[in-house]
Amino acid sequence: MSNIGAKKEEKKLIVRNTRWEDIEEITKMNKLGFGIPEIAFKREHFESQLQIFPEGQVCIEYDGKIVGSCSGLRINFEDYGENHTFSEIADDGFIRNHNPNGKHLYGIEVVVHPDYRHMKIGRKLYEERRKICQKFNLKGILFGGRLPNYHKYADNMSVDEYVKHVIDQKIYDPVLTFQLRNGFRLRKIMPNYLLHDHESLEYATLMEWKNPDYIPEK
Repeated sequence: MSNIGAKKEEKKLIVRNTRWEDIEEITKMNKLGFGIPEIAFKREHFESQLQIFPEGQVCIEYDGKIVGSCSGLRINFEDYGENHTFSEIADDGFIRNHNPNGKHLYGIEVVVHPDYRHMKIGRKLYEERRKICQKFNLKGILFGGRLPNYHKYADNMSVDEYVKHVIDQKIYDPVLTFQLRNGFRLRKIMPNYLLHDHESLEYATLMEWKNPDYIPEK
């Protein structure tokens, strides 16, 4: 694609907060994007997220179609620590534990429609999360990242070895490689993080981005 074509395509991407009328389309996209029904959010999850923290739910529209979305909540990370599970920190996706005074944004999902990849949609969703951090003067962003390619290597190496190889660019992982390229750094590898995530063998990488513009309260 030429630079002109890329710029034209980029202009059509509309980044905005998710609305109630988007939920059905986002739910369908979610199932397509993950390919694992057990871990895909359902309508009731998105409804709860919008009701509790609408500012933290974002989608991207392209030519009238939702092609990407992300969900998040505010927490104080020290309330959970590094040995948490997805269920604990995300309230199983319902985010009823959202803390409106929390100093960290915790990302619980990013999904891109499989027919619209390679359009920098994921990057734009990450950029929007950074803007949310700056808007609310939060310390940073944390999340547990899946390792969807780990099952291909699990017979030959430990998860620590796998992650190191991805960081050293010897192995490509569609999630971790993308996160590293977008300014996130590994904080820890977490076992038993997401139930039914067989591709990752239920491991996740605790990733962090620190907000350089954060101003501590006096």
